[in-house]
Amino acid sequence: MSSFADFQNEIYLAGLAGVVPDLPMTAAGLAARAREVLTPEAYAYVAGSASAERTAAANEAAFDRYRLVPRMWRGASGPGVRDLSVEVLGTRLAAPILTAPVGVLELLHERGEALVAEVTRDLGVGMVLSTAASTPIEEVGAAAGDWWYQLYWPNDDELARSFVERAVRAGARAIVVTADTPSLGWRPRDLELAHLPFLRAEGIANYLSDPVFRAKLAAPPEESEEALRMAVLTWVGLFGNHGLRPADIARLREWTELPIAVKGVLHPDDARQLVDAGADAVVVSNHGGRQVDGSIAALDALPTVVATVGDRADVLFDSGIRTGSDVMVALALGAKAVLYGRPWAYGLGIAGAAGVRHALRVLLADLDAAMGLSGCTTLSDLNRALLSTTR
Repeated sequence: MSSFADFQNEIYLAGLAGVVPDLPMTAAGLAARAREVLTPEAYAYVAGSASAERTAAANEAAFDRYRLVPRMWRGASGPGVRDLSVEVLGTRLAAPILTAPVGVLELLHERGEALVAEVTRDLGVGMVLSTAASTPIEEVGAAAGDWWYQLYWPNDDELARSFVERAVRAGARAIVVTADTPSLGWRPRDLELAHLPFLRAEGIANYLSDPVFRAKLAAPPEESEEALRMAVLTWVGLFGNHGLRPADIARLREWTELPIAVKGVLHPDDARQLVDAGADAVVVSNHGGRQVDGSIAALDALPTVVATVGDRADVLFDSGIRTGSDVMVALALGAKAVLYGRPWAYGLGIAGAAGVRHALRVLLADLDAAMGLSGCTTLSDLNRALLSTTR
């Protein structure tokens, strides 16, 4: 049974000895601290969204349209009575939370992906490793517990297949294909700094370590600065893929028997077509508002996608989760689990592994406590009856 809420007891007991937390206790506080300590480039890369950042704001504001209706005296608030565990895509998690695939973690810590892998393994939550990682797949897999591999499908099927097969060998439990990033959105914060880390050979470790990619190069990238520059230019020509269609899921299925999820789905017809093509799950997401400014908030898209494919596939949610109550709302609307991104990334940049652990423990403790105080002992208690709308 869950004991995540015991985190608050640790804090209060430490307070008796005059010890207060080194890190903020809210997602907003972590963002503010990160802005103080990170380089402008690193902070802009994590915090930035598309254009006027209206969609990023809408993702969080969408939760304000729902209110929880706690139930009293249901025996859910005692010690050790709640079970937050869930099985999704064949992966058993201690709570319905996975770290979202955030790329280029070397901007935040030199061992970024490995640290996230270690922390999520210890906490029993999931990790989704980005293709745009700063650490090769194999090194992260060796440190991780239950993890999934996020595929930015390059404009080369042989390379895409190599990424997938490497992930399978390294122990990934599922493949998550991102659908909403055939190219980068218009991101003013990065543009104002003229900062695209990939052009500095940051966040392309999985390419530089891949035999298919390396075979395309005239010289090994580690041989000279010129060879590395040519490798980066090769990456530029391969990253985007505007030709993918739902039917391509069948090709991915030929490469692996792992469950397949597609991330970046907002329209119910897209969800239906992807599941018809063989996807085992869809992740309702607008990439944290980083791709199309003015697009629908991810939470507003969730109920319709669940109604369309929820009886045939797992539906996960991403974009805008900041509190335990947010997790409860997403699950009550039909999500099986959520992906959680920016706050733990800020924690990584502030304090390394301790920052990631802190950010995740804050969310887990908040979720655990809020479930108990709302009369919920298991995730199955999270349904529409728990919600009221303010519209």
